[in-house]
Amino acid sequence: MAVTTRSQPQAYEQTVFFDRLRKYLFFAMLAFWAALSIAPLYFTLVFSFKPVANAYTPPIWLPIPFTLENYQTILGTFELFPRWVWNSVFISVIVTAFRVLFCAMAGYAFARIEFPLKNFWFNLLLISMMMPGVVTLIPSFLIIGPGLIRGGLELGDLRIPTGFGLIDNPWGVILPGVADAFGVFMMTQFYKSFPKELEEAAMMDGSGRWGTFFRIVLPISQTQLITLALLTFQGAWNNFMWPLLVLRSPEQFTLPIGLQWFRGEYYTLYSVILAGSIFNTLPILIIFFVFQQYFVRSIAATGSKEG
Repeated sequence: MAVTTRSQPQAYEQTVFFDRLRKYLFFAMLAFWAALSIAPLYFTLVFSFKPVANAYTPPIWLPIPFTLENYQTILGTFELFPRWVWNSVFISVIVTAFRVLFCAMAGYAFARIEFPLKNFWFNLLLISMMMPGVVTLIPSFLIIGPGLIRGGLELGDLRIPTGFGLIDNPWGVILPGVADAFGVFMMTQFYKSFPKELEEAAMMDGSGRWGTFFRIVLPISQTQLITLALLTFQGAWNNFMWPLLVLRSPEQFTLPIGLQWFRGEYYTLYSVILAGSIFNTLPILIIFFVFQQYFVRSIAATGSKEG
């Protein structure tokens, strides 16, 4: 009995020791991954503030000597850069607005409205989320551009085009992104837990389905809509592959494509290139930190939905 009494404090001390060890290892791992994540952005800032001639000279941890020449080169000597920024802003804002609206409408329909083959279409939607994006690049390009059938369909004297003819047009980048399977799924999960009493009360007051959705459901979905808008804007702003296929002339380029083209023109001026990439990164960082609480809250709520 005495042996057991003496071993209890020792076992307790071992338990406390291993708990602290796990805690320290956990924080060390978080610090390591945080450093890996922040390092690219930090070195981008450092090298963007160093002169081109001193880009590879020590110290590499600090912008010494400090200069703003690279940003002056970007804004002052390259006339297409402001146009690329405007193209990215225009495309990202339009895609975000349309996707938030259409995904909210589709999610509400799947969650509340009964229609033929509803489960089939929803399962098909989930299957489409598992397909790599590159699989749909060629069909999307044919639909946006020359059409699935060159020359169009002929019905007597009537010729029906099978493509939109939007190559080298910003709307060719926008149209395929106005709806998204993940956005529909996300809003469907949210509306499944939406209280039906609010909709029933609105309909008892004479509001129709459209009025109930736009006046009651949509305003209350603010947190979820902000999260979807944040994810959509981030994806549209950083999108590279699809605009690269659709846009041909430098005047129509978005910022990511313009930076790549700029790199081809000035492949040795890495300090200038990194200064340009700051303009591509800064809006996303600002938006994320401003709406971070909505983003985390909505993702947690979405993950807890059932059905």
